[in-house]
Amino acid sequence: MKLTTMTQVTVDGVMQGNGAASDDRRNGFERGGWALGKGDDETHAFIKQTYQRAEAFLFGRRTYELFAGSWGSSTVQDVPGWEPVLRALNTRPKYVASATITDPAWSGTTVLSGDVAAAVRELKAKPGGELQVHGSGILSRWLLENDLVDEMTLITIPVVVGQGARLFPDAGPDLALDLIESRVDSKGVTIQVYRPAGRPQYAPTA
Repeated sequence: MKLTTMTQVTVDGVMQGNGAASDDRRNGFERGGWALGKGDDETHAFIKQTYQRAEAFLFGRRTYELFAGSWGSSTVQDVPGWEPVLRALNTRPKYVASATITDPAWSGTTVLSGDVAAAVRELKAKPGGELQVHGSGILSRWLLENDLVDEMTLITIPVVVGQGARLFPDAGPDLALDLIESRVDSKGVTIQVYRPAGRPQYAPTA
């Protein structure tokens, strides 16, 4: 399987609290919900089609708990227009990287503990479509650092929130990216799909 990530971010790189304002209030974050209602029909179709391509899903603990509490307990009537996402999340295998979850309530979930890198490599070696990671910032950064990501999609919302956890920290490993797809919708939401391309090249020092 090809491991892909999809992350909604602000222009200043924040990924915390993109959904309901109450979803993630860690460290005093008060500006949640910045992605709600953003994006046009084409962007929504892109997101739905992405979920439909998934062979399986991989989550970090916190995102898994948020998804399980929302998508895992929703019905078609709860999410009008988003049935493809609901169906994919509730019928495809789910994996969560966690040292604390031992008995997941969301049907179809397997907990990955111990050597997570080996477990992910084993999943990637299986035939099939995509092993998708949605949100899960800490896990996404770790997967990139361990050369386990094949494609990374960023959905950038045209807003600067000025606080909150960012996808990439101020200091961390560097990474070159090849842009393989780019689009902008009628509401200014941009979608970029990147392929990791090793270390960046820097200009020589004088």
